[in-house]
Amino acid sequence: MAMISEFLGQLTLQLGGGEPTYPTVVPEPNFDPDKDAARIETAIKTKGVDEQTIIDVLTKRTYNQRREIAFAYERRAKKDMISALKGALSGSLETVILGLMKSTAQYDASEIRASIKGLGTDEESLIEILCSRSNDELKEIKKVYKELFKKELEKDVAGDTSGDFAKLLLALVEAKRDEPSSVIDYQKIDEDARALYDAGVKRKGTDVKCWISIMSERSVPHLQKVFDRYKSYSPYDMQESIRKEVKGDLEKSFLTLVQCFENKQLYFANRLQDAMKSKGAKEKVLTRIIVSRCEVDLKKIRQEFKGHHGKSLYQTIAEHTKGDYQRALLSLCGGDD
Repeated sequence: MAMISEFLGQLTLQLGGGEPTYPTVVPEPNFDPDKDAARIETAIKTKGVDEQTIIDVLTKRTYNQRREIAFAYERRAKKDMISALKGALSGSLETVILGLMKSTAQYDASEIRASIKGLGTDEESLIEILCSRSNDELKEIKKVYKELFKKELEKDVAGDTSGDFAKLLLALVEAKRDEPSSVIDYQKIDEDARALYDAGVKRKGTDVKCWISIMSERSVPHLQKVFDRYKSYSPYDMQESIRKEVKGDLEKSFLTLVQCFENKQLYFANRLQDAMKSKGAKEKVLTRIIVSRCEVDLKKIRQEFKGHHGKSLYQTIAEHTKGDYQRALLSLCGGDD
């Protein structure tokens, strides 16, 4: 049986929504939700709470498996597991564990909501999420956002941002990006490259609207070829052009988009490196990337991290965090490289 479920586990990795996945958290083959629920119940009841067991169980199960554990827990303990975990845990560990009790889309939606709802907008988080998620991910986030918060994501984003920055984010949230095509349209690649150049570097001022429509509507493989072609028109590559033409949140958004089109996992690896540059860690960014990508592409992010920063993500997290928070992140990281 274990063999079959493992095989099915591998299968779903390829089938889920278009893009191939590179998860560090994969289905536990000998999964027994009742046994896991009992272990968690005991861990919560233990004097002083047995955090290690909670980490061992929940970081080594997928979201679907965690949900089954939560149902089994409720049957056993006659109370809600998430509330019990909230009561038992605190600080950074609590943030990680409660994050794991949400699906990837629920987690992203909650992070967007938090970055909008707080005092002042957390533009950096908003940019990281909206500019790095695929079309399929964004569609799912929109659906879940409405279920969770009874509001349209578009309305919340529009109410909280302004100008061209708002226009770009709203264009992305519309999720109108073309699906990749098996046909390479060289004429359109050339036209788009030319249009990006004419709208920016070539003229005085920037026709941001043109940039937004091309970058929010074209498929990723098409855009990769457009940016390559762009270099034959412009003395600067796309990223340099963005830095010259626009500023502030709009600049950050366009740069994030282009970096993700070129190599999304490298973008996340660089964000992680940046979050652990100084003595401690920017926990918010670190937690969000590890939790949101562990069932998506964290394995590949790890490879990019090691390749570009000369040290493994595992080692870097170990150096910049401590205690139960460190143990949980390292377990989600899934190994040293």
